[in-house]
Amino acid sequence: MAYQTLTDRAAPLRVGSLFSGYGGLDLAVEEVFGARTIWFSEINEPVARVFSHHWPDAPNLGDITTIDWNQVEPVDILCGGFPCQDVSTVGKMAGLKPGTRSGLWAHMAAAIDALQPEWVVIENVRGLLSASAIRANPEGDDNEQRNPGHATPIGATPRGVEPDSWHLGEATARPLRAAGAVLGDLVDLGYDAQWIGLPASAIGAPHPRFRVFILAHRAVPDAPRVRRGTRRGELAAGQGATRDYRAQPPDHRPRPPRTERLRANRGTRELVDVDRAALRRWGRYAPAIVRWERITGRPAPAPALLGQATGPRPAPAFVEWLMGLPVGWATDPRHGLTTNQQLAALGNGVCPRQAAAALNAALQVLSS
Repeated sequence: MAYQTLTDRAAPLRVGSLFSGYGGLDLAVEEVFGARTIWFSEINEPVARVFSHHWPDAPNLGDITTIDWNQVEPVDILCGGFPCQDVSTVGKMAGLKPGTRSGLWAHMAAAIDALQPEWVVIENVRGLLSASAIRANPEGDDNEQRNPGHATPIGATPRGVEPDSWHLGEATARPLRAAGAVLGDLVDLGYDAQWIGLPASAIGAPHPRFRVFILAHRAVPDAPRVRRGTRRGELAAGQGATRDYRAQPPDHRPRPPRTERLRANRGTRELVDVDRAALRRWGRYAPAIVRWERITGRPAPAPALLGQATGPRPAPAFVEWLMGLPVGWATDPRHGLTTNQQLAALGNGVCPRQAAAALNAALQVLSS
């Protein structure tokens, strides 16, 4: 099946952004889908300033836990990388469960249910594939078998499978992984989904930075009408008064010039000739650095800042370059971010070229 909506629409697809950060995932989504972001949700005020600078017409909806989705303009694409702290392998692996920061996925699922976008794009860390997920029991339901303590056998085998073949498949409880919970929720919401794990080095970046990307497409046409029982004359969620499923966005407002978007990858797998100057500066990292310089079309900045009290630390401009972002995307002094805020924003962000490559690959699978 080919998705004609990506190329045949008169107006760009509209993107709603959650857990937006500096907008790395939005850059990829806009590039792949030919879309534009019309609103975002970010509670970190300094980082939100970066996003607002690049998308000045997009309002910040604020805390996702307080948004009334019935009052939000519908979108064609909903994207977001919900917090990774509790599923990251470098954290405590508390898992995807109520009360954790990663448990905010439930609020993104609620947004999907209410808005019924045509596409959903999700990004998260490798730990999404291994961290556990625990479901909250409905109010008044004390059936502990939904999350039994023996769901993950302890001491069985290194990979936690059942201890002998005679019992294989007979256990009523099996561990639910965070990625499985997210994919299962998308299925419950009426979406076909494809996930892909991709390191940044696969697109030529000089660092691994493995990330999981999920692309979901609404499987049920006119989903709001199917999911809601509407009374005679009542509009289904997401419908406009003209009974068109998606209202056309207002394009009459003057817009400031947009920041130049990313160009297609080139030279990802090309052999790199490294001169002596690059070898002296970067040592064994020279081939990776030179390759990324050619892909991004700009030289690498100085990698470190030197402080008398703290010693060397990563230079935000260098980290920005590592992420493949345009010059000053997060480090422009006009944003008013401190060095620590810049590094935190960049460290939590998405490499747009990596995300675009993953989305294109997932689109090919979903379209086949």
